[in-house]
Amino acid sequence: MVLMDTARNIIVESAGHTPASLQRIELIERKGKGHPDTICDSVMEAVCISLCSEYMAVAGRILHHNIDKGLLVAGRSAVKPGGGTILEPMKIIFGDRATSQYRGISIPVAEIAEAAAARWLQENMRFVDPSLHVLFQNEIKPGSTELTDLFERSVIGANDTSVGVGYAPLSPAESLVLKTEKYLNSPAFKLAFPETGEDVKVMGFRDGHTLTLTIAVAFVDRYIRDTSVYFERKEAVREALLSFVATLCHPFDKVTIELNMLDDRSRGEGGIYLTVLGTSAEGADGGEVGRGNRVNGLIAFGRPLSLEAAAGKNPVRHVGKIYNVLARETAARIYREVKGIQEVSVFLCSQIGQPVDQPLTASARIIPEFGVSIDEIRVAVTGIIDTELAGISQFTERLALGEFSVC
Repeated sequence: MVLMDTARNIIVESAGHTPASLQRIELIERKGKGHPDTICDSVMEAVCISLCSEYMAVAGRILHHNIDKGLLVAGRSAVKPGGGTILEPMKIIFGDRATSQYRGISIPVAEIAEAAAARWLQENMRFVDPSLHVLFQNEIKPGSTELTDLFERSVIGANDTSVGVGYAPLSPAESLVLKTEKYLNSPAFKLAFPETGEDVKVMGFRDGHTLTLTIAVAFVDRYIRDTSVYFERKEAVREALLSFVATLCHPFDKVTIELNMLDDRSRGEGGIYLTVLGTSAEGADGGEVGRGNRVNGLIAFGRPLSLEAAAGKNPVRHVGKIYNVLARETAARIYREVKGIQEVSVFLCSQIGQPVDQPLTASARIIPEFGVSIDEIRVAVTGIIDTELAGISQFTERLALGEFSVC
């Protein structure tokens, strides 16, 4: 049965009976912070937050901008056991639109973007020196008159017609994939295994009660003197991962970990995964905003997903960012506070120019626990969605401060 609250077009409906964790197959991917796509997302989000801060200082409010068209062009490197060299730096291209003039005041958009990007790289990539290893190219232009005018209006209107999606809870497999990458990129792990770079990718494949994690980890060549050391350290990393997984509470009968599957001992130095800086972006793989993790940090195939690139989008007008993060937070709150729910997905759809707190529709699809009907929980679910939408101004303020992860 579909039931609707007409005040904010809130729809609560049943989504069947089988949550993701009880389906036979799950496929989940997580791209770590040193993956080229995640670098793009993280850098452009850092630029967005810095611009928000500057706009508040200059204008007392956040002006028009969207920095969600970034591109990372891979450089060239010559890896070598014991330490290789960078032959050509990576290039980060900043794209899309941002306000650079406000009532006669010039706003140094390019300088702000480069400083924010350099700061993020310094704080998150141990071996990347932005002044040596990265070139910045600014292609940020002023916005169109019509979209810029949205920011002069008293009512916060959506600057796009778009859909945001979020769900809760994470399945055990999703949670384990996320925790595994976080562990690999944790300070403690890097202290124990400094030879592992930040470029990590985890693919989880659950078949029934068996979980297989296929993991790629870039090794840093200065710590690896020859191929025998590489394979020794690789096995040590795999054993550490197995020990870590064993400490977690999970329902799987078996967890298998496969690491750097392209390795080939017979090919010598050419058959091992080495990098100079700990990321494939130095010489093998480019990146682009929006190709990586969704706002919950995962790419979960079989789950509802938005194709919007949330990173870098304006946090007070662009629903491609606002609604995706809000849907995630709303779904989590519904699952946390309303008893009798196995799984919930939230969909928020905007209409361009219309108030952000009044979506075209806000839909909650729920898998209730056995014996619980949608009628029993409708009022509670509707109330949470209505409250979250009513508080959207405060939510966007927090979003502009970078309080919510978007990748």
